[in-house]
Amino acid sequence: MNCGIIGCGRISPNHVTAIINNDEHFNLVATCDLIEEKAQERADQYSDAFSDRKVNIYTDYKEMLENEDLDIAIICTESGYHGEIALECLKYDVHLMIEKPMAMDLDEINQINKISREKNLKVAVSHQNRFNPPIQKLKKAIDEGKFGEIVNITGRVLWNRNQGYYDMAPWRGTKELDGGTLMNQGIHNLDILIWLMDSDVARLNSETDTFLRDIEMEDYGVLLMRFKNGKIGLMEGSADVYPKNLEETISVFGSTGTAVIGGLAMNKIEVWNFEDESEKISESDEEEVDSVYGEGHNPLYKDFAEAIKEDRDPLISGEEAKKSVEVLVNAYGWAKTLD
Repeated sequence: MNCGIIGCGRISPNHVTAIINNDEHFNLVATCDLIEEKAQERADQYSDAFSDRKVNIYTDYKEMLENEDLDIAIICTESGYHGEIALECLKYDVHLMIEKPMAMDLDEINQINKISREKNLKVAVSHQNRFNPPIQKLKKAIDEGKFGEIVNITGRVLWNRNQGYYDMAPWRGTKELDGGTLMNQGIHNLDILIWLMDSDVARLNSETDTFLRDIEMEDYGVLLMRFKNGKIGLMEGSADVYPKNLEETISVFGSTGTAVIGGLAMNKIEVWNFEDESEKISESDEEEVDSVYGEGHNPLYKDFAEAIKEDRDPLISGEEAKKSVEVLVNAYGWAKTLD
């Protein structure tokens, strides 16, 4: 399937690598960025792996859509543009891979989901940490009832994003294009938290503030959620930890089990205690990673290809990705009630 990447910034190399590693399914034919040199860098990254393949370069994504015979558009721009670009891409009957968050406007998300269903086009959203082996093992333990009566689940993203990080790209930390620490960094954990609970949020309380960074949105925030199944969820996100990233963890507490998943990118099992003594950890349940992005983009793309082939929803479909955005839109006060 022919792919085109729109937006060739910080996260885009991971998508190119995933395309390369899933070569039996995907072929990168075009890259696009307002800065031509960035589009060229991603094209060169792909050409280094496949020297016989040509990648066309664009600075206007609409021109790319018009000129290329694409099966898939991959959207990696600033968050605030995701919805607008996705809706334009759907006019060309292409499947979509969208970086998180899917969009920052619920009306745009609803339109994307409606149009893609009507056209039978697949939408996958890059919450790649769902594919981490420890997270997959945790989900399986929950679904099999290993925790007994679950009391609560907690997600923590306690990182350092100094002022230079925000100054390097002025769109970061803005309401229009980025959101704050919860929307940008914390949304991966929030997505996992909601997915593990397999329940909608019934009640939500939040506290956010801007303490140390000169940005429009929050550099620290906390969510308290009561799920419809009665469980309690806590989510904490910070950009203010001194002097460097401290942790990114998911913890689950039940009557017969306690688990904590941590590591650089939720790739390590830090606590795994169960009444069922057969619930063990093996070497395949963890993985080594080089960055906070982890290794989840490769299985994310594999699942996307199989979803298209099998005519099913990807693991992180547009409907799934809407759930975490909806919570944050309400937490920020951009909406009055949860649906």
